[in-house]
Amino acid sequence: MPSNHPPITLRPPTTTSSTQQQQQPSFTPPTPQWLSGTWHVTHSALPMWKTKRNVSITYTPLADPSPSPTTKLDDLVRYQTLTSAKVKTVEGVDTPSSLDASGGEWDWRGKGWLRVASSHWEVLGWGDLPDHMGGEGQGEGEGEGEGEGGNQWVVTFFAKTLFTPAGIDVYSRRKEGVGREVVERIKEALGGSADEGVKRLAREIFEVVRD
Repeated sequence: MPSNHPPITLRPPTTTSSTQQQQQPSFTPPTPQWLSGTWHVTHSALPMWKTKRNVSITYTPLADPSPSPTTKLDDLVRYQTLTSAKVKTVEGVDTPSSLDASGGEWDWRGKGWLRVASSHWEVLGWGDLPDHMGGEGQGEGEGEGEGEGGNQWVVTFFAKTLFTPAGIDVYSRRKEGVGREVVERIKEALGGSADEGVKRLAREIFEVVRD
């Protein structure tokens, strides 16, 4: 039966060779305040998450002492391996790539011994979901911007680095995810991207283990 909901629209990445020369569609990125809080990585095309479970990312705006109006984000990743109860963490800082901090593009750099590591990521799409589409359960959200009973989603693109291939993550405020229908609509949007690399990644998306 056809869905009564409008299709999800995702922009192509701005940094890949196949889209750099193309005019980007109109896109309004989420504010740092909307991104703030904890997100659960429910689906991904990044191979490193195949051996991990309960992956979450928490963004926290950082006060910037400089006169620049940009907002940096503290970036805390938590996860467990498939065979261990120990929670591991990766800490970093996200700096807006755009001068006006309004492009939905971020440059990540690790903290501590990971300071030598860096990567680039972009928001391809985001949105709020009403209660009846919030997910497969009725768990409470953990994010700053989530309304009562609803859910929120984000699709992010991670550029290739020396250590990791390019990839895509799907975030949900709720650990149980956004529901099968929304996931399929996201995959459909990725599969229809103007970027050939994104089309390939759409076919590689898998569900991240959560318990």
